[in-house]
Amino acid sequence: MSQRRSSSSSPPKREKEVMEPRPSASILLFSPTNQVLLLHRVKTSTSFASAHVFPGGNLDPFHDGEIPPSDARERHEDGHAYRLGAIRECFEETGILLATRKGSDDRSTLVNVPTADREKARKQIHGGKLRFSEWVDSVGGVPDTARLIPFTRWVTPTNVPKRFTTQMYIYMLPHSASTGADAAENEIIVPTPDGGVEHTAAKFDDAWTWLYRADKGEIILFPPQYYLLYLVSQFCKVAAPSPAPGKGHGDAYFASQRRGLVDFLRRAPTAVSEAGRKQPSSDIPWADKVMSPHNLFIREGDNRIVLGLDKPGPELKGSGRGGDWERVVLVKFTRDGPRKVEVRGREEVLREEKEAKRAREAEEGDGRHKL
Repeated sequence: MSQRRSSSSSPPKREKEVMEPRPSASILLFSPTNQVLLLHRVKTSTSFASAHVFPGGNLDPFHDGEIPPSDARERHEDGHAYRLGAIRECFEETGILLATRKGSDDRSTLVNVPTADREKARKQIHGGKLRFSEWVDSVGGVPDTARLIPFTRWVTPTNVPKRFTTQMYIYMLPHSASTGADAAENEIIVPTPDGGVEHTAAKFDDAWTWLYRADKGEIILFPPQYYLLYLVSQFCKVAAPSPAPGKGHGDAYFASQRRGLVDFLRRAPTAVSEAGRKQPSSDIPWADKVMSPHNLFIREGDNRIVLGLDKPGPELKGSGRGGDWERVVLVKFTRDGPRKVEVRGREEVLREEKEAKRAREAEEGDGRHKL
């Protein structure tokens, strides 16, 4: 005999579907003077609308080759498809081709392509009418995947509809900054917008300047971009001081900054504090760190969310991967995007919150005594 469901009972709630993160890649592109390139996204963009971002985007098997399946460990690791996709997206979005001359041992000179040919190729490659690697080969180049430096991976939290597993890289343009060996071709590489398809402006500036502009509310930086620029700003400061007569134009100054940053990226343990070094994620080098921001709590003082960066996301749970336990990101999400973003030490922020809670409880206690 069947039982009739009580009219007061409600059907079980369906668990919210967690979207599978799409593989993507992005580049922190350094100028010869160690400024970082950011693109200003269009307002109609389906992701990071109106924000300033690093050049990058989704992988495409047509251009980038075989992409590891969703259940494969390699899906969330640095690999050829991610590297080629990062260089391709950089070219599509900025016109800067990170490719060296085929068969040449000269790693300091990038392939020079006439402006008209370059712009035509950008549109055809973006539209899927021309395979990127074949075009690079046709102009006598080889994508410079070897000089990409892995610099963390970010997995979008599960509460966001569009999710990505994004491999971040650093690429440092040669100090010569030339697009060709001949004097006539020796011009500074200048990024150009993509005609408003995905962004409206492309500009190099000091990491510190980008952070300052975000702090002033002039631009929008999402937590991953702010965090990575913050780390870079600890090593790549403002422009070099004026060189002494006959001493060049500061190449040694910028080279020293790069060495400091590379040494930092290779260092393990990555944590400095005693508590941080006790965390397993401290032994994971920056090239392999995976961060999926998660809410720790909301600060009482300013209602900013405190994001932890130590977890790798559900796809990598139990894998031994992890991110940065030592630092947290404070942010206030508004209708216009993230504001008041700040990178702080985890222990310091937790200590401040405990002190604020004790002060509030003491104040409430005094109020009750007066009644």
